[in-house]
Amino acid sequence: MLYPDGPAFLRAPHKRVMLFGMSGLGKTTLSNMLREAGDWFHYSVDYRIGTRYMGEYISDNFKREAMKVPLLRELLMSDSVFITSNITFDNLAPLSTYLGKPGDAAKGGLPFGEYQRRQAQHGQAEVAAMLDTTRFIDRAQDLYGYNHFVCDTSGSICEVVDADNPADPVMAEVSAHLLPVWIKGSEAHRAELCRRFDRAPKPMYYRPEFLLTVWADYLAESGLTADKADPDAFLRFGYARLLESRQPRYAAMARWGVTVTAEEVAEVRSPAAFDALIAHALDRRASTT
Repeated sequence: MLYPDGPAFLRAPHKRVMLFGMSGLGKTTLSNMLREAGDWFHYSVDYRIGTRYMGEYISDNFKREAMKVPLLRELLMSDSVFITSNITFDNLAPLSTYLGKPGDAAKGGLPFGEYQRRQAQHGQAEVAAMLDTTRFIDRAQDLYGYNHFVCDTSGSICEVVDADNPADPVMAEVSAHLLPVWIKGSEAHRAELCRRFDRAPKPMYYRPEFLLTVWADYLAESGLTADKADPDAFLRFGYARLLESRQPRYAAMARWGVTVTAEEVAEVRSPAAFDALIAHALDRRASTT
C-alpha cells in the first residue's frame, strides 16, 4: 500500500485515495466536499465513462429518438440543431438512460440482446476509465497544481475486477498509485437503499454471467416472455440480489486497502476530518495485521 500507517498518510505531500462501495453511501458527497475545499482533484469514473467512452453512444441514442419526430428530423438533417447530453458529476441520468432496462418496448424496455450490448459497452468503458486514473493523477498535478487526488468510482467497479487475483490489471494499476478505501454499508443501509430503489428504479450494470442468472430467474418467477417483461419490475427484482452479490466482491477489493464505515463517513465535514478518518483506518488495519 502507498501508506503503511496513519502518520505516513498525514505527512504525505500528495494524498491519493480511491473511494469505492455501494452507490448512495457517500462517495460523491465526500469527493465533492474535498474538491470544493480547493486542494483535491475529483476524478469521477462515471463522468469519465459518460463523456469520454460512451458519449457518442448516448448522443446517437438521443438523435435516433429525435429522428422519429418529423420537425426534429428536418432540423437535424439540415444541421440546424445540435443534440448532446449534459452529464455532470451530480447528474448521470444520460448514462443510466442509455444503459436502459430490458423488457416490453411499450414500457420503455429494450430487447435483451440490445441490453446486453449496452451492458458490454459499459463494462469495457469502466475498465478503460479506471485505467485512465494514473494519467489523471499526473495531469491534475502537472496542469492544475492539485496536491491531492480522489477517485470517485462507480458502484459497479467490483463487477469489472477480480480482486482475488493479485495480477488483476485494474486493481494492480490503481493500487500502485492510490489507496483503495471501501465505504462499507450496514444491513440497515442496504435495506434503505432497496427502499429508495423501489421508489425510483434506475438502470444498473451487471457482470454478464450474473445478469443471465437474474434474468432467467425473473422470467421464470414472473411467467412472462422476454418481450413482455416489465422493465422496472425486473430492475426491482434484481437490485437486492445485486447488492448481496457485490458485498463479497467489495470485501475482496478492501484487502488491497482499508475499510471505513458509512456511519464514519457521515460524520466527515472537512478535509481535515477526512484525513483523520483515513489515518485511523490505516492504523486500524496495521494493528490487525
